[in-house]
Amino acid sequence: MLSEATIATIKSTVPVLAEHGRTITEHFYKRMFSRHPELLNIFNHAHQKQGKQPQALANAVYAAAAHIDNLPAILPAVRVIAHKHRSLGITADQYPIVGENLLAAIQEVLGEAATPEILAAWGEAYGVIADVFISIEAEMYKEAEQAVGGWADFRPFVVDRKVAESEVITSFYLVPQDGAAIASFEPGQYITVKVNVPGSPNTANRQYSLSCEPGKPYYRLSVKREEGGLVSNYLHQQVNAGDVLDLSAPAGEFLLDRQDSRPVVLLSGGVGLTPMTSMLHTLAADAAKGIQPGRAVLYMHSALSGSVHALRDEVLAAAGRIGESAKVRFVYEQPTEADRAAGLFDREGRIDAAYLAAESPADAVYYICGPVPFMRAMVEALQSLGVENDRIRYEFFGPASQL
Repeated sequence: MLSEATIATIKSTVPVLAEHGRTITEHFYKRMFSRHPELLNIFNHAHQKQGKQPQALANAVYAAAAHIDNLPAILPAVRVIAHKHRSLGITADQYPIVGENLLAAIQEVLGEAATPEILAAWGEAYGVIADVFISIEAEMYKEAEQAVGGWADFRPFVVDRKVAESEVITSFYLVPQDGAAIASFEPGQYITVKVNVPGSPNTANRQYSLSCEPGKPYYRLSVKREEGGLVSNYLHQQVNAGDVLDLSAPAGEFLLDRQDSRPVVLLSGGVGLTPMTSMLHTLAADAAKGIQPGRAVLYMHSALSGSVHALRDEVLAAAGRIGESAKVRFVYEQPTEADRAAGLFDREGRIDAAYLAAESPADAVYYICGPVPFMRAMVEALQSLGVENDRIRYEFFGPASQL
């Protein structure tokens, strides 16, 4: 437990963190990597260059300071981060390294404003917060290893099939190299792929949502080739059937609530369709078993055009298995004449509040995944329609940020 004096001191730093948090975290990462280059084998370098990781850490530090007197309030966010840590193989002995460099970064950025009292308070607070993470992650490691077909750390999988789904998205069907069982997962979860890209000095880790339904003898990843993306381009251009990839066990808190009988809307943009497709397949499988019969389902997806739209026919087939209570809507921002002639989409332009209001079943729960601008627009549209926050759930690619 933190003392009242420590809590008061931490609270007093909230305005400073709001102003200087990003500068502190950028300095922190440079400092830590220069002293512990082995950690470059864990962190996503692209997120570092784009500023996503420093911003996410700045948000987390700010939230910890703002809620230091009520840490249970940030436990949901802690669990999201802990899942990412577990899937990356973060270990308890790395937390002191982070703490040492974070405190040093605070001192070096703020200078004399970082008084001994403030540094001592943050040192105490970091210890408490780190212990929470370590405890939660230890339980997650245990659960992952003890699950049927589960494992700790990383496990080699063979690429059984490689399927081009669109001009930019390719699916990889992955089976365990040892031929043993694999852990099940909840629709919406992801796995980490660990690769050594030729010419790159460090191991690279990337987290990809599973796009298949649970219960298959394989995992499927549907990966978008990103412009300049180290791992996505390596997977698309150099990894083929028969090659081996190291995978973490499934992780993540963005889960389809299969016990909820309310209508469900699966809302995606671009490659954000991957967890939604897994959820739709699962809803179809449940419907076939007589689970939640008649539950209304809307699958709404936004793509630039038909050439980059993946898994279209698969989604239509899955919705068809659900029956009349399911409908699919495809929205193309820049459809081609070929898209128009083939009737591949239902609406031209973007998804907006009016379209959501017209197509969504009443009292639905919304699951959202896609690029941050898309998710921000969807959340704002839903809020403008009076949809309560507890009916809006979303998943970020990469480090969680704020919508």
